[in-house]
Amino acid sequence: MTLSKSKEGNSCAARLMTWLSILTVLVAAMVGLDQIKERWYIFDPHVLQEVAQHNIATYSNDTHAMITHIAEDLEKKYPGHVNLKEEWVFNNAGGAMGSMWILHGSITEYVIIFGTPVGTEGHTGRFVADDYFIILEGEQWAHNAGQLTREVYKPGEMHHLPRGNCQQYKIPEHAWALEYARGWIPLMLPFGFADSFFSTVDFISVFNQVRLYGGSLISELLRGKI
Repeated sequence: MTLSKSKEGNSCAARLMTWLSILTVLVAAMVGLDQIKERWYIFDPHVLQEVAQHNIATYSNDTHAMITHIAEDLEKKYPGHVNLKEEWVFNNAGGAMGSMWILHGSITEYVIIFGTPVGTEGHTGRFVADDYFIILEGEQWAHNAGQLTREVYKPGEMHHLPRGNCQQYKIPEHAWALEYARGWIPLMLPFGFADSFFSTVDFISVFNQVRLYGGSLISELLRGKI
């Protein structure tokens, strides 16, 4: 009996050490990759802002024309990496709701058109990624915990949320934005899906998000873009 328990204890200890070893390797790999992930970035937030500002000035009275021309201009600057097929899907995250058109999705970057014509507010999320929110129409309000006055972002302005940070944000009445994130995008997905799984139970929107982002990710991997 004692010998059997000893063997069982040794087996459990061996399995624990194996899992700890695997976890250590995975963490080390992620840390190592985190140091070089910039090699796979192709989008420049300032170029995105310039494209947005140009189209805001040109199509200020036609939101749809503004958005479609932004997509076309980005495809010219980043050929082969921008999806011109206009396909919208609802997104619920952090209590906020809007619709988005995924222009680019890969492991280290995404570019989307996001917004709502009826307003929304919620939590930005806290990610291992930088997020750039360039206002095309309307306004975005934001604040940090303890900040007694709100930040206000208007058309042409870019709201940068550094990795590891979070805010409360609000789109009063309506707004559309060109949003760009760079970092480990798959790690953002639990935040993006949680409301759909535990609140709205809108699995059709989840399926469409996975289909569109997953298709783009695979396409980028086939091009050698991580």
